[in-house]
Amino acid sequence: MSGGQRPTPMGQVVAVCGMPGSGKGEFAAVIAEQGVPVLSMGDMVRAEVRRQELAESPGIFGEIAAQLRAQFGEDVLAVRLADAVDELLAKHPVVLIEGMRGTAERTVFLARWGEAFASLAVDASPDVRFERIQHRGRTEDGDRAAFEVRDAREIGWGLDLIIAESDYKIDNNQDLISFRNDCQKWYLDYTA
Repeated sequence: MSGGQRPTPMGQVVAVCGMPGSGKGEFAAVIAEQGVPVLSMGDMVRAEVRRQELAESPGIFGEIAAQLRAQFGEDVLAVRLADAVDELLAKHPVVLIEGMRGTAERTVFLARWGEAFASLAVDASPDVRFERIQHRGRTEDGDRAAFEVRDAREIGWGLDLIIAESDYKIDNNQDLISFRNDCQKWYLDYTA
């Protein structure tokens, strides 16, 4: 085994990626309903904001994510998450990572799990995504300018590249019921 790849329990790891507001969380919710454990990279950043007792605002989550990457490396969240994924793989045939955002993270996951790793991109247009984030009520969501800053920051981490190179894609320029049906169909096909 080269590149630091470890022997892992039998199982598959899927990381979902997509631009802010594309539907990653909804995809994760559908997959979780199938009994698949989900670990969220965004939740790790939210936990760090709480740990530092910072006021939640649209910019703070991106600032903390950027600080973590600057201090510990672009792959910090993936490295921190990998052991927890391995623990879940011991008990579950599939584990989902929600919110892969950059090429450095994908590199860690590929090195760790090799052919047992796959990525899925959820795609939606900027206008659809912005409309959605205006209604979801998260403190990290702001106005259109904040939305565009966030898009640019995540593209800077390589998010656009990992979306383009994903193993699977689901279009989410559609209504919620249709999207959820597509997510369920993907999961049934993937695990068949």
